[in-house]
Amino acid sequence: MDYQSLISECVQRIPPSGIRKYFDLLDDTHISLGVGEPDFPTPDRIRKHVAERLKTERVPYSSNSGDPHLRELILRFLSEKYNISGYAGIDNVLITVGASQAIDLAMRAILNPGDEVIYHEPCYVSYAPSIELAGGTAVKVVTRHEDKFRLNAEDVKAAITPKTKAILIAFPTNPTGAIMEKSDLEAIADVVRGTDILVITDEIYSELTFNGKHHVSFASLPGMLERSIVLNGFSKAFSMTGWRLGYATGPAEIIAAMRKVHQLMMLCAPTPAQWAGIAALEQGFADDFADTRYMINEYESRRRYIIDAFNSFGLDCNEPEGAFYVFPSIRSTGMMSETFCDGLLASKKVVTVPGGAFGAAGEGHIRCCYATSMEHIEEAMRRIGEYLKEIR
Repeated sequence: MDYQSLISECVQRIPPSGIRKYFDLLDDTHISLGVGEPDFPTPDRIRKHVAERLKTERVPYSSNSGDPHLRELILRFLSEKYNISGYAGIDNVLITVGASQAIDLAMRAILNPGDEVIYHEPCYVSYAPSIELAGGTAVKVVTRHEDKFRLNAEDVKAAITPKTKAILIAFPTNPTGAIMEKSDLEAIADVVRGTDILVITDEIYSELTFNGKHHVSFASLPGMLERSIVLNGFSKAFSMTGWRLGYATGPAEIIAAMRKVHQLMMLCAPTPAQWAGIAALEQGFADDFADTRYMINEYESRRRYIIDAFNSFGLDCNEPEGAFYVFPSIRSTGMMSETFCDGLLASKKVVTVPGGAFGAAGEGHIRCCYATSMEHIEEAMRRIGEYLKEIR
């Protein structure tokens, strides 16, 4: 039986994740700068809260939209942290299985065949596939090293056509660590103001900013709440990657459409994960999110070290002001990014991710995650330095 002929043409066109390829090669002999997840355990208070409830309570389905109290806490979090206010209530919130599912639900809910979604590259590996799997057309706008990988409003404007349904933005950005200043976002708001174009904003790294920067949400800008779908979650800021807990907020009509898909495909996010989300936010409000602030302080010293190391090797490395990645240029080596990463893995057992995994605009770079111990980072940098001496 020719199984290949039975597989969807769309699925056949989509490449497998260039991140997971390297994840699957890991063993105890490797040092990984590849996987984008915190090296800290989920805060003890969150785990204890869930453990106590598991001892005494059933684990039922929640409502399709998610636990009402969790949704109330999310509205408070967005209002107090990012000045996103004006939602009528919890019907503007949907709890999802990670922010990745929220991306998929948003695309399925809004796209008709041939609708276009503008996205920026280099970017997280699921964006273009999520658009295409929902029947849309992914329209790429390139961000550049020399612009610190910020999205230029004029480039967005030039990409808009009568078929444009939405613009997908993601700042702070995986893989580049780029952020957008308020003025950058206001320029994009000026482009969409007066149109029916939605803006889907993936803000999963919103809490992880440096150099005194504070994340600005597109939805907080004047007149933009009504056209914004905000995606976020607990994986990065609360070290809860494996719990798979995310959420979407937006106009009630859009959220209802997303919920319709969610209830048929997933029913609800896992109930214990929702308990954990409640604990994370309640405790965070009580102590000004001390666990998150501790992680950010630890990341800052690692970030500074790894940036300085790459620049000392002669690899041009922008200073990322968000997330927990650096994206140094390897163009001076004359190597393609996958060749560089494969050689580094084979000869020095250091795992990095080729920039090309994040789209053609990422070629000539590699992604390194500094959400690992300083000991591992120092050793990885030593080995990368040796590797560069050998290939030059």
